[in-house]
Order: sequence, then C-alpha cells, then structure tokens
Amino acid sequence: MILSIIIVNWNTRDYLRRCLASIEADPEHEVIVIDNASPDGSAEVVRVEFPDVCLIANDANRGYAEGNNQGIEAAQGRYLLLLNPDVEVKPGALDALVEFAESHPDAAAVGCRLVGEDGEVQRSLRTFPDPWGVFCEYLKLSKLLPRSRRFAGYRLTWFDYDREMEVDQPMGSCLLLSRKAVQGIGMFAHEFPIFFNEVDWLYRAKQQGWKVYFTPSAEVVHVGGASTRQRKPEMVKESHRSMKLFYEKHYRGRIPFPIYWFIVAAISINSVPASLRSKGRSHGA
Repeated sequence: MILSIIIVNWNTRDYLRRCLASIEADPEHEVIVIDNASPDGSAEVVRVEFPDVCLIANDANRGYAEGNNQGIEAAQGRYLLLLNPDVEVKPGALDALVEFAESHPDAAAVGCRLVGEDGEVQRSLRTFPDPWGVFCEYLKLSKLLPRSRRFAGYRLTWFDYDREMEVDQPMGSCLLLSRKAVQGIGMFAHEFPIFFNEVDWLYRAKQQGWKVYFTPSAEVVHVGGASTRQRKPEMVKESHRSMKLFYEKHYRGRIPFPIYWFIVAAISINSVPASLRSKGRSHGA
C-alpha cells in the first residue's frame, strides 16, 4: 500500500460526502474515516454510500489528534495523508504529493496548495511561532508591512504560493506524512487535542533533522473551519490555550525568562474576547 488517506470527522456529513466522492479510486490507496461520534449521521453515510472506506466510529469525540493517531495505527500505507473532511481533492493531486515525497526522502511532511471555493489561494503556511514572530504579530507589524520578510515572517504574507519551498508548518488540512518519519518522531501529542498538534509534530520533526516542504504541484479545494466554526467561542479559547502550551513545551527555559513571560502575556491578552477588551478600555483599563 502506497498511500493511506486519514480523515477525522465531526458533524460535517455533507462536506465529508463531497470529500470522499472527490478521491479517485486507486488499488494502491486506502481511505480511513475516523468519526468522532457525529450526531448528524456522518458514520451512516460512510457505511451506506462508501462501503470500501474503512470506518472507525468512536462513541465519543476523542479530538483531532487522537483521531489521527487512530487512523495512523490502522493505516498500511507508506505515506499517510491527513485530510480534513471539508477538502475536495483535485484530479492528480494525490499522485503529485506522493511523487514529490518519493523524490524527497528527507521529507517528514509535504503540504500542498489550498484554494477556496472561489478559487483564491489560501495562505496556509507559517513559520514556527518564535518570540520575534509573535512580537511582530502582537504589535501588528505584519499587517503594516505584509511584504516584509523580517516583520511578516510568521504568516509568510510575502510568499506567492507558486513555487516549492522548504517550510516550517503547512496547514494540516491536507498534509502528507512519511511513515518512516512517524516511526521516528512518534504520534500526535494528546495535550494538543484540536489545535497545534501538527505544529508540535512538525517542530519535533525538524528538531530531529527532518525537512518539511510545500509544493504547488498538488492543489485541493478547502472550505475551512467546517467543524470548528460550529463552536467558535470555545475553539478560539482552545486555540490560545494550545499556543500557550506549545510555548511552555518548546520555549520555556530556552529563551530569556522576561521574553518568555511577555509572549505568554501577549497570547493571554489576545485570547480575551474583543468585546470584553473594548468594555475594559471604556472603563479606563
């Protein structure tokens, strides 16, 4: 088996149906869906309409990281494609990803070009959130100078997504992993159930000497946020919690203490809902 496609789903039945329909049948590919106890009948759609798909139906929502770990454990492929259910795969994209990985044996992961339903390219690449990058985000320097590699480095707003490049973290919506890399790096960390799990994994991969790439040779259509926007306030809070945890895990003790605490404070302040921050300012805060 060359490729295992792993899709973790929660309550996105119609997107999941379109995603599975877009995947071209191939005897060297397998598709695994992990359904996290969706109340919308997603699992039944897979059973009835896509009987060749391997379905793992959890009786509770075990999160994105654990769901991917379940898929990886069940997979047989030499390469593992983590695919969100709100993605539609364009013809030839899967072959292009595998071909790129085959020609880059040093690659732990490969990301592809994501476009929205309107055809616009999505900015799906970032560097790791080092102190300088977070500092520039906090002071809005990246928005003031979006073409600057120095001040807009975290979100890579200067990049045009038309060439191959070694990167830090492609978005996990469509991310190809090497099984050999997974065997060396390990699984996704349970402390990051929804956000930053792929960032943590890619960071560990780079620490071990692996490389991560982006290639425009493969392109998919990505809606974005089909699951998380159903619980947006909770997800915003969880995203900031995960970023703080990422900093604690990978930067505490490695950067000067005052800088570390400034970054943590900046993340915490930005995690407060804008409406509450506005109220605080109106009372002289």
